[in-house]
Amino acid sequence: MKKIVIASIATLALATASIAAVNGKACTSCHGADWSKKALGKSKNVAEMTHKEIADSLIGYKNGTYGGPMKGLMKGQVAKYSDADLEAFAQTIGK
Repeated sequence: MKKIVIASIATLALATASIAAVNGKACTSCHGADWSKKALGKSKNVAEMTHKEIADSLIGYKNGTYGGPMKGLMKGQVAKYSDADLEAFAQTIGK
């Protein structure tokens, strides 16, 4: 039982570190505090996207494989994060 508790605490600490790694305030300045704003009138409504769609989008922006007119701007926003950081962050928004 003690090993399970220690493993759970370690997993939670790693997940918390990943979530904290992504600066969500930088995102909300364009996407809105509740994620429902279309950034610069061009993006999807993030609040209506699934966690997987958000993660795939963020990782795609980072890799240069996703995006339309905001591709260059978004690549700069996510380039510094690991794929794991972006996936963990995506789990905190959307549906």
